[in-house]
Amino acid sequence: MKLIVGLGNPGPEYAKSRHNAGFMVVDRLATRHRLADGAPAKEKFHAGVLEGTIAGQKCLVMQPLTFMNRSGLAIVEATAFYKLEPRDLIVVVDDLALDCGRIRLRADGSAGGHNGLADVERALGTTTYPRLRIGIDSRGRIPQVDYVLGRFSPDQESRLEPALDLSCDAIECWLREGIDKAMTRYNSAATTSE
Repeated sequence: MKLIVGLGNPGPEYAKSRHNAGFMVVDRLATRHRLADGAPAKEKFHAGVLEGTIAGQKCLVMQPLTFMNRSGLAIVEATAFYKLEPRDLIVVVDDLALDCGRIRLRADGSAGGHNGLADVERALGTTTYPRLRIGIDSRGRIPQVDYVLGRFSPDQESRLEPALDLSCDAIECWLREGIDKAMTRYNSAATTSE
């Protein structure tokens, strides 16, 4: 079993916000692999959960229903239930330090100021788990909370669309070939529509 978790905030008011880029990726992945087939996600582990096979691997695709700052609860419950190692997990998050349309995979690392990742690390007791970051651009002079909870501009949306598909490709590569191959292939890929 592999666990694929998109981080974001639940509720329609946050659905298209920059902070929900992780939710957008796992939604795209679930649609691509027809995990829902029109049925809503099950509520389990304080999360919306879909199960299915992706790239030949049995997967649990999850969106925590807690708010971003408490994302670790859902992840630690699911990893404990399925007796998963941190390497069996990938967490997908937004990143202010990356240009919108860019993605970056890492096998481990710090939270980098991301409150969702900080809570995941606190809950798991480790920083050693794969994560996929999706760029949302720097906030400039806009207060951080206003920026991340705001919606993508039309220009950002045009750059985000191909990045969502590329993120799904990167997750599939991680499932098939592991994090090192996925990092080599997708961290060097151009993810904007240049």
